[in-house]
Amino acid sequence: MSEPGRPVVIVGDGEFAEIALEYFTHDSPHHVVGFAVERDYLKRDELLGLPVVPFEELESRFAPADHAAFVAITFTQLNRVRARLYHAVKAKGFQPISYVSSRAFVWHNVQIGENCFIFENNVLQYHVRIGNNVVLWSGNHIGHRSAIADHCFLSSHVVVSGYCEVGESCFLGVNASIGNNVRIARDCVIGAGAVVGDDTGPGKDYKGERAGPTSVSNLSLFKVKEAG
Repeated sequence: MSEPGRPVVIVGDGEFAEIALEYFTHDSPHHVVGFAVERDYLKRDELLGLPVVPFEELESRFAPADHAAFVAITFTQLNRVRARLYHAVKAKGFQPISYVSSRAFVWHNVQIGENCFIFENNVLQYHVRIGNNVVLWSGNHIGHRSAIADHCFLSSHVVVSGYCEVGESCFLGVNASIGNNVRIARDCVIGAGAVVGDDTGPGKDYKGERAGPTSVSNLSLFKVKEAG
């Protein structure tokens, strides 16, 4: 990452928070200085040698002008918890920071928003747009000119083909495949291994089906003309 290193506070203290600490420490110029958890869920005052402070006191313990923040929450309540804390961090005056793995392929004109976490082996092609507060776990393919809206979570090995739109707050399960020019409406859950070839409705759950032959001849579909 080309930006200069900054001290970072991670919001959360679960497995994702520990992973974020590991990746920021070993694959970024930034260094983590502590964690923050909402008081109702605060169960410890230290994690991996770093302080865990009440989120309500975050700005008094770590000055927003001197620290960045990252909200390390997964897809709890269909990404709503991560979205709420992302907005709360900004309201406290912190700059949410993104992590992009050095082992991800990101084309030069890709746009990536705030508080994103992009793991290793992701492929982000020509003119891809990634919104704010998006998690791309390992090994996804985001095709050319596709857009992932705010607060989405893509599990591993998801394929989003070219010219697609994935709406806000969606969850895409492991090995889901989205065909070209498909629009996934907001709040959708695309199940593991699901294949989606048509636009979806908002707030729907899509599960995969086993492929079967259609009545259309491939010769006709691909306009093949046999030699006479």
